[in-house]
Amino acid sequence: MDVLSDVIAAMRVGRPASARVRRHAPWGRRYPPVPGAAFHVILQGACWLLRPDGAPIALGPGDVVFLPRPADHGLADTPSTPLTEPFCVPGEDGLHFGQREEFPPDVAGQGSGVPSVTLCGAYQFDASRAHPLLNDLPEIVHLPARLGHHPELRAAVDLLGGELENSRLGADAVVPALLDVLLLFILRAWFAEQPEQRTATGWAAALGDPAIIAALSGIHRDPARQWTVEELGAQGGLSRAAFSRRFTALIGQPPLTYLTWWRMTTALRLLRDSDAPLNTVAQQIGYTSEFAFATAFKRQYGTAPGKYRRQARTATT
Repeated sequence: MDVLSDVIAAMRVGRPASARVRRHAPWGRRYPPVPGAAFHVILQGACWLLRPDGAPIALGPGDVVFLPRPADHGLADTPSTPLTEPFCVPGEDGLHFGQREEFPPDVAGQGSGVPSVTLCGAYQFDASRAHPLLNDLPEIVHLPARLGHHPELRAAVDLLGGELENSRLGADAVVPALLDVLLLFILRAWFAEQPEQRTATGWAAALGDPAIIAALSGIHRDPARQWTVEELGAQGGLSRAAFSRRFTALIGQPPLTYLTWWRMTTALRLLRDSDAPLNTVAQQIGYTSEFAFATAFKRQYGTAPGKYRRQARTATT
């Protein structure tokens, strides 16, 4: 089981959104917090990422910026350029992004200077299913363009930029798929770049630890199994005590605590995204009866699973 893909699939709701934008200096755009994660890719020119509580970050062609949690921020041609309201704003049903938006030099509020072309986008995440893996990421993940680094990420950026620039048959299927690929490549690139001294604990270290990733893969592959700490440790060739210490140090919670949490997170996804009966959901995540599952679910989330499903379905209609 690919743990990283599993984590993203559990958190994601709705469709990702994206836009390709050309602007001429001077320009500045504010991006309000979104219910999930946002990204920007600089395709042409240069600009600055502006934050209310941090120093501006210079961005050049090929740079990728990922904001894993809701954050008010802006992009501008210089740090001193005022920010105007964004062209992509939150709505009642989530984000609305145009497929393409051009700003000719004669448009009010746009200059006639050096052009910049950016990709911006957002992924909607369910806060109730937030995985600690994303919580380990910094507020801003900046991946500067460097020759020969992360060619898969660069290829995904090129493909997505091309699809958004020239709308063609199949774009409604291709663009969301490319956005999913881009997200995984961004996370891959960041985890790969973490030096050893910075990953003594946390998910970056866990995903690089063969014993821990073997145990996590077992949990994600078969959450219904009645795992013991000894069995999980054996997945990576560790004794019970050594495995328990290492898992807790890296993941931040004991193995069976994480197992229970992942079962409940999986239950949320099944209740929201499938029509499986409650007893089937219970069996798929390791509970012997619907009653035992309902008791555990209500203890975790404060509501019965059937009520949660009805509320989730109402919210999306």
